[in-house]
Amino acid sequence: MYTPGFPEIVTSFGTTGAAVQLSLAAGLVGLAVGQVVLGPVSDALGRRRLLLAGSGMFSVWSLVCALAPSLAMFDVARLLQGIAGSAGLVVGRAVISDRFTGIRAARTLSTLSVIAMTAPVLAPVAGGLLLGIGSWRLVFVALAVAGLLLSTAVWAWVPESLPAERRRTGGLRAAIAEVGTLLRRRELIGYLLLMGCGLAALFAYISGSPFIFQSVYDLSAGAYGLVFATNAVGTVVAGALFGRLAGRVRLNSLLVIGVIITVVSMITLMALLVSGISTLPTTWACLFGLTFGFGILLPASTAIILAVGSDAPGAASGMLGGAQFVLGATAAPLPGVLGSTTAMSTAVVVLGFVLLSALALITLARPWQGHGEPPGRQ
Repeated sequence: MYTPGFPEIVTSFGTTGAAVQLSLAAGLVGLAVGQVVLGPVSDALGRRRLLLAGSGMFSVWSLVCALAPSLAMFDVARLLQGIAGSAGLVVGRAVISDRFTGIRAARTLSTLSVIAMTAPVLAPVAGGLLLGIGSWRLVFVALAVAGLLLSTAVWAWVPESLPAERRRTGGLRAAIAEVGTLLRRRELIGYLLLMGCGLAALFAYISGSPFIFQSVYDLSAGAYGLVFATNAVGTVVAGALFGRLAGRVRLNSLLVIGVIITVVSMITLMALLVSGISTLPTTWACLFGLTFGFGILLPASTAIILAVGSDAPGAASGMLGGAQFVLGATAAPLPGVLGSTTAMSTAVVVLGFVLLSALALITLARPWQGHGEPPGRQ
């Protein structure tokens, strides 16, 4: 949501674009660490309390971001904001695992995935609108308000989905030890790396795109928001398509299709740039293909991962989020690591991660083996 304000934040703190991109990485590290820890913790303590605490603390740290007097404090606040916000991601998926299985779980997760995927794509649109009436700090005030609204919604409408008799015994140590058990499953590692590299590609795109579209192609913040809105439509359409096909087509087949779309889109963009064709329409079209493909990849891989790790849903959800955001945090600053963010630097990073995603699919996940498919569809 604050990425359209990156150029303004550079001026505000008197720093560089790469340094500001590290603040995005800090938030992603917080999301990763928080999910890895809070997922198995929720298996032992339940879901509702963690949702309430996470939403409340998200508001607190959003206000600290808004008031930060220096980039160092801003980065620390972003890290802690990410940890707090991770509760909603990891526990939300675990609640679905508590309540649904099979095709119904896949379709419910597709709805959740559309929301989760649309949020980071639509967020720059909202951020661009807020920047039209105030500074980048107003974005974090809006996020603090959103956290309060989420806390109220959880309190009013989200009951505990994991009763005491179904919680993991042996304390937090035993709950966290479940992560080690899950890590011994080759196919689970493959799907986790596949999704993590896919999200890394997405965050490299999100981190690099303000500089590409505003600095390279001279778009205003509002026009940049339009680019993201269009890509969001593609993501929503892809998620809706997945929901319709989930009961008819194997989840692994849909996953392969999503990976292929992302790879073809980025290879096309790279070929165009290498050929000297760097225009707004071609770059936009290829990045639309990336977000569309990820709109299929995300719900498919999420459903499969939670099915493979169904004996410990909170731990599996935490590992899922950890893989996503550790790799996302690694990728976010890379488009500008050499000093300036260009269409080529962003395309190189994004293409690298989608190719790693495809490699994990083939070598570790091995979709032809049917892991995570509902009974009767392996």
